Amino acid sequence: MKILLVEDDPKVSRIVATGLNAERFLVDTAIDGREGVEMTINNPYDLVIVDIHLPLLSGTEVVKRIRSHNKEVPILMLTAYDAIAVKVAHFEIGADDYLTKPFAFAELLVRTKALLRRGPVVRINTLTIADLEIDRMLRQAKRGGVPLKLTSKEYALLEYLALNSGRVLSRSMIIEHVWDQSFEGLTNIVDVYIRQLRAKIDDSHSVKLIHTLRGMGYYLNKKELWG
Repeated sequence: MKILLVEDDPKVSRIVATGLNAERFLVDTAIDGREGVEMTINNPYDLVIVDIHLPLLSGTEVVKRIRSHNKEVPILMLTAYDAIAVKVAHFEIGADDYLTKPFAFAELLVRTKALLRRGPVVRINTLTIADLEIDRMLRQAKRGGVPLKLTSKEYALLEYLALNSGRVLSRSMIIEHVWDQSFEGLTNIVDVYIRQLRAKIDDSHSVKLIHTLRGMGYYLNKKELWG
């Protein structure tokens, strides 16, 4: 499998590329954002790893430009920032995973393999819960016939809840499925996204679809399953 690493720090680039090569990945490197974008346009990659701080074009802009022509390639971002707001902002523009510097190569390798394990999924085209309709081909949702303006991560979370309608999903389960991660540091992001989904799906309706089982997690259903 072929990976593009966009990183301007020569030491970090060398360590990551050498480690991935040792794991039998093919690795191309770019030293600035503009070169990184051009390489993704001209070459097919199975994964792109992007640092946020880059010359010529920031990592944020690189992700935006990649997503303008390639919606599918997984993107792993590297950054020194650990703030939840920064992570949420980059998930919204199309990043699939996020690794805070300094990091151990072993963790980067685990995340790389998790993203590369993604493959085609056999899809049920439409999911319906009460008056909520989810079109999985178009990745769009409506409630009461009114289209919902959802970000990519909000949609992914809603789809996962709908596929497991009536089943309580823990924060860790949601993180592993929607963000392809399995560590505790991001579980509070789930609460942020649940609040955003509720504002768009439930706030203007008397029948609430997103429910909380305190201490356990969240579930989507047309009525509360436990009092």
